[in-house]
Amino acid sequence: MSSAETSSVEEVAQRPSRDPYAFLKGHGTQNDFVLLPDHDGTVHGELGAERVRALCDRRAGIGGDGVLRVIRTAAIDAGRGQQAEWFMDYRNADGSLSEMCGNGIRVFARHLALEGLVDPTGPVPIGSRDGVKTLTFAGGVAEGEITVDMGSPKVLEETEVWVEVAGIEREWTALHVGMGNPHAVAFVEDLADVGPLTDPPAYREEIYPDGVNVEFVVRRGPGHVAMRVHERGSGETRSCGTGACAVMVAAALADRAPRDTDYRIDLPGGTLRISWTADDRILMTGPAVLVAAGTTSL
Repeated sequence: MSSAETSSVEEVAQRPSRDPYAFLKGHGTQNDFVLLPDHDGTVHGELGAERVRALCDRRAGIGGDGVLRVIRTAAIDAGRGQQAEWFMDYRNADGSLSEMCGNGIRVFARHLALEGLVDPTGPVPIGSRDGVKTLTFAGGVAEGEITVDMGSPKVLEETEVWVEVAGIEREWTALHVGMGNPHAVAFVEDLADVGPLTDPPAYREEIYPDGVNVEFVVRRGPGHVAMRVHERGSGETRSCGTGACAVMVAAALADRAPRDTDYRIDLPGGTLRISWTADDRILMTGPAVLVAAGTTSL
């Protein structure tokens, strides 16, 4: 790798150290995140890609599929006009911005509830780059599942989409489903057929100029599927909330399932329950766990 692509040891050593700042670590069905409390936007300023990569590094950092900055909506330009006090400023592990994170927003809400920053007995609105999402706590502040209204899906059934995995001489047709993030959902005979997913699957770049999350799906039974996912900016992850919603939409359309049918989505990291309501809303229900808190100078 050239010097233009990475920093040398000498350059890193010469950088001034920064004061320690607070972090938390959490996950939703093992889709894990570093949370950075920055309520008024005064701790981190513009959260740079280099810091995000350092925090998410699983060997030299804290480790995670992404970073969730906890900031008030009024303190960030992206939250302008949104009717929510708190904004989930999310970045993928490579430092790139992402519009939405379905597992992350549940973890985000759990943190707010534990800190007494929201009232979990009623609906909790949280801003994002995909607009305001409303969350409902099924259990207490510290435990129980959380349901997220993920909004309406955007399906492009008339557009031909295909995906292909490196080293495997075949391609799969896929359905485009927008859930804040773009998704290409492909049904396969066996999840092992797509190999290790160490490289991003190939896709039609003219349809996805900013990249796409790719889901591979097998059927387990009525209203029950299992999936693997390669997320843009993070690689294969143990779970993807927006991806599970996209998979549910693709499966329900293929099954011609009536609205308000619940689907069970099995992921390597756990299970999510998804419903597509009569008024065209996707409701996702799953766990959210905080596992650590501390300070870092990364």
